[in-house]
Amino acid sequence: MDTLEKALAFLREHNEAAFATVEDGKPKIRVFQIMRIVGDNLYFATAPHKEVYRQLQANPNVELLVMDGNVSVRVTGRAVFDVADDTARAIYAENPVLPRLYKAYSDLAYFRLPIEKLDYYDLTPTPPLFEHYECEAAH
Repeated sequence: MDTLEKALAFLREHNEAAFATVEDGKPKIRVFQIMRIVGDNLYFATAPHKEVYRQLQANPNVELLVMDGNVSVRVTGRAVFDVADDTARAIYAENPVLPRLYKAYSDLAYFRLPIEKLDYYDLTPTPPLFEHYECEAAH
């Protein structure tokens, strides 16, 4: 299993991420849920009235970190708000929390994060394992 496959499998099992955006040149971090993974794209949903939406519109650069035990995955990319309607509907329908918070899938803004860079760390072995992945082209 290559680095990307190993990291994506980890992210599918551990979908709660520390998610950092930028505002006025300063980092802003919160916990975000990875809603779906397709290829090397991570999918998310947020409400258009939220601070994070405004931050992503002004500066789409994102870094996220997921950690469990001795393993962590860091992803860097740029948010893209071009999620197909059928994908947005599926994300809403598949997530048990979203319908409790929002009346309709259309109340949310959906975006994807194409992976530009990914770091996979495992502190279990000696020496610790560090693997880096870079996407050939952002899309």
